[in-house]
Amino acid sequence: MKRRSKNGLWLILILIIVLVLAGVLTRFLLNGKNSQAEHFEGEQAYTHVLNQLAFGPRIPGSEAHAEVVNYIQEELINYGWEVEIQNAQGLGHPIKNIIARRGSSEDWVILGAHYDSRFVADNDPNPENRTQAVPGANDGASGVAVLLELARVLPEDYAKEIWLVFFDLEDQGRIEGWDWILGSQAFADSLEGTPDAVIIVDMIGDADLNIYREKNSYAPLVDEIWQTAASLGYEEYFIDSEKFSMLDDHTPFLSKGMKAIDIIDFDYPYWHTLEDTADKVSSESLDMVGEVILNWLRR
Repeated sequence: MKRRSKNGLWLILILIIVLVLAGVLTRFLLNGKNSQAEHFEGEQAYTHVLNQLAFGPRIPGSEAHAEVVNYIQEELINYGWEVEIQNAQGLGHPIKNIIARRGSSEDWVILGAHYDSRFVADNDPNPENRTQAVPGANDGASGVAVLLELARVLPEDYAKEIWLVFFDLEDQGRIEGWDWILGSQAFADSLEGTPDAVIIVDMIGDADLNIYREKNSYAPLVDEIWQTAASLGYEEYFIDSEKFSMLDDHTPFLSKGMKAIDIIDFDYPYWHTLEDTADKVSSESLDMVGEVILNWLRR
């Protein structure tokens, strides 16, 4: 048997050192990538608002409505979520709720937002505008945008079971033959089991953000969210007092005894008007709401 030369031994040693360093560098880069991915980006969420508005008003039965369903599905699939469409009926109208799931745990959280926009801008100060469809930048697109950005940043191995639910037919009340919250009602009626928490985000992109505690929401969960906001320095925007009592997508869950809350800024002067446009929405507001939810989930 030939003995290895000293040069050969040195080459093997150098090769081993190089391989070890390469492994350390790879782990460092991957950890850095994961850390970066876990940071909620308000600008990225705002891009989702713009992309939704580019389709036009997402009113039921329209091409824009079908396009935004496809858009939400594709984004969720790209982020690695298990996605399905719940097809249901509400007052004879077809409902398409988009459900994304990840994780398996005894701890189960549902985060929800509606994606439809309203048929008519019946609050518009100009009577001539009141038969036109609402653009829905804040009322609809902002909540979807926050959920889609959370879909990107939440790690695949997260400790809780998370469902992201995008509700159809939320915004058509006070219109003959329609009603409010048809999508969330159909979803809650079909739900098997009881989630530990249901958090709805609606109209949370207002550049002048003022989120009060909603009166009907499950108070202990509201406390946790508002305490998380305070710990992040957002007391000015998550105002620790009650102001509004809302019928919203959290209502069907509350009626079934579930712990549900509504995070909503109802001090929005462009609600159900043609002025509910992208310039009224702020990436900073989206970022604050997203960071609060993300930090609450981590705790």
